[in-house]
This record gives sequence, C-alpha cells and structure tokens, in this order.
Amino acid sequence: MAEAALYTWEGTTKQGKVIRGETNATNIEAVKAELRKQGVTPKPGKIKRKGKSLFGGGGKKITPADIAVFSRQLATMLKAGVPLVQSFDIVGQGHSNKNMTTLLMKVKADVEGGSTLAYALAQHPLYFDDLFVNLVDAGEQSGALEDLLDKIATYKEKTEALKAKIKKALTYPISVLVVACVVTAILLIFVVPTFADMFGSFGADLPALTKMVVTMSDFVIDWGWLILLIFIAIIVGLVQTHKRSRKFRENMDKLFLKLPAFGLLMHNSAIARFSRTLSTMFAAGVPLVEAMASVAGAAGNSVYTKEIYRVRDDIAAGTTLQASLSHNKDLFPNMLIQMVGIGEESGALDEMLGKVAEYYESAVDDAVDNLTALMEPLIMSFLAVVIGGLVIAMYLPIFKMGEVVSQ
Repeated sequence: MAEAALYTWEGTTKQGKVIRGETNATNIEAVKAELRKQGVTPKPGKIKRKGKSLFGGGGKKITPADIAVFSRQLATMLKAGVPLVQSFDIVGQGHSNKNMTTLLMKVKADVEGGSTLAYALAQHPLYFDDLFVNLVDAGEQSGALEDLLDKIATYKEKTEALKAKIKKALTYPISVLVVACVVTAILLIFVVPTFADMFGSFGADLPALTKMVVTMSDFVIDWGWLILLIFIAIIVGLVQTHKRSRKFRENMDKLFLKLPAFGLLMHNSAIARFSRTLSTMFAAGVPLVEAMASVAGAAGNSVYTKEIYRVRDDIAAGTTLQASLSHNKDLFPNMLIQMVGIGEESGALDEMLGKVAEYYESAVDDAVDNLTALMEPLIMSFLAVVIGGLVIAMYLPIFKMGEVVSQ
C-alpha cells in the first residue's frame, strides 16, 4: 500500500472560480479523483507533491495540542459574538507559533473567499482530520457552529490528555533503560579497560565474573560500532515496516493488546477513544453509520479499527449498536455494551457514551499510576543488578588481594 503524501493543487469550480488547496493522497491520480468529487477541475500541471511538511521552512511544528487550543479559542470567540473572520484574526495573530498563525490565515482567506469553514479546514488534512471537518460541517448546517466547536475543543482536550497518559506510561521505562544502556556502555568502554590493565600486572587468575566483564568490554570496544549500527537499522526497519505494512501493524497491535499490564492499558484507552469520539459525533447529529468511520479512525489500534468497521456494516444492515458490540466481548466490555443498550432505549446514547468515556479515561489514569508504581522497584532492581554487577566484578580481584595480604 502506497504511503500518502501532501499535494498542492490549483483548479476551477463549476462556477469558473479559481481555487487552490492541499490534499493528502497516495498519488496525483488520487488527487484528481478527489477534486472531481468536489466539483473541481484541476489545471494541467498544477498538482504537485510537497517535499516537506506544510511549514517545513522553519519554526515550531504544529501539534495536536495547538489544534485543541485553537478549537477552544474559536469556540469562545464565537460564543462571545465575535464574527468568524475577526475571530481568526484575533486567534491567529495572538498565537506564539508562527506556523499556526500562517495556517489560520490560510483558512481565514478561504472563508473570506466564500468557502464554508468546513471546506476551508478540509484543505489542510494534516491538521484537521475527517472527524474535525465533519463536526464543523454539521455545526454550520445546523446553525450551532459555536456549540459544535465547543464539543470539538472538549473532545480534542480529552483525547490529548489520554495520549499524554499513554506516553507517560511508555516513556518512563524506555528512558530509564536507555540511560542504563548508556551508563553500561561507558563503564565497559572507558572504566573496565583501566581496571583490566591494572589486573594484568597482578599475574594471578581473575575471578570468573571479572573475566566475563573484561571479555564483554573487549567485545564492545571492538564491535560496539557494529552493534549500534545493527540496533539503529532494526529500529528504522521496524518503523518503516510499521508505516508501510498493514499486516505488520495489525500483528503488532494484537501483540500490544496481549501484553501483561500494558495490554489492559491499551484496551482501556481504545474504549475511551471509541466512546468519546462516538459520543461527540452522535451529539452533533451525525448519523450513526456515518459517524462510525471517524470513530474507527480515532480508535488508535488497528484491531479495534477493523472491528469498528464490522460494527458499522452491522448497523447499516439494521442491527442495533448494542447487539453488534455484543458479538465481540473480548474487545468491547460488558459495561460499554450495557450502557449503549440503555442509551439506545432511552434516546440518550451520547450521554451514556460520555459516561463510559469518563470511566475509562479515569481507568487509564489509574493504570498509568499503578504501572509507574509497579515498574519503579523493577527498574531499580534491574539497574542494581546491571550496574552493581559491573562494579562488583571490577572490585572482586581487589578484595581477593586484600584477603591474601591479610593472611
């Protein structure tokens, strides 16, 4: 499967108006097909692939957190009665990230040119995904744009907080292991050879542990660069394979879900995303079948994404959401299924899903704290064994010399 890239284009509408924009697609033909769907005729030679990200010329990268803050600010401005174009001026010019300002001014220019806000945002798919655009479109059509933007802001803030918790759970052990590897390498490359030279003048047999550490030191000094290159090649290979191979992503996601402790964290985060996204879209009046496509994309795990598409097909065929979810209780817990059933019967599905999202977001928070508390002693024990073992190995010959001298 080809990797998507960002393409710039220029074309004319059915009314003869010249417009420009950007589209995320796998190739130029896909861009042309998408433009035709929108009623735009591309000009020959005006579709070009961008070699860099939208604002690769410098400055800070635009993050999802920036988009979340923008959503909240714009919702606040509109609720205060500030016109949409003026709101973009205020929010854009007051932003500390120049790239974000540039992006908002591009969107503002499209709106001033007569485009809807949803269409203007859709021209920047790297920053405003289908879910964001669909919700804005629903708000514009219903005349409740400020309310929908408020929901989008809440959704973005919640999802970013959830991502931060997951990163916290993963970053701590990885950073400690990296530090342990660096310290071990420094000891083996610089410290152990000094002791080895000193031990060589003793003329006596070294303890087995010391011999093993000296051998490891010699190996790392001779072949350390090759080990590092192989390690980097493996990491790069895994990252590239993960990007390009859907099957590999699915297998990795299945593995993550089965890991002790981490698996439960991944399950809970996927359910929280599912519930939060579906609650937000359903409350915005987006039809359930249409909403499920955006929900699948926001699941964060290909196993859940595949299953949510299956649920969408069931709903399109006339099955209730509760009945479809109950077909796979390994992925969808009983609490979610029961709350969905209550929501469907009472006509308050969005409210019930919101409560489920809050529960599982809280569960993720607790799981991260518990994992951190559990891993701290394990990591400390690991460091004690590795670093302490190296130190003991270096001092064993000195202790033996002390025993001989004392006798």
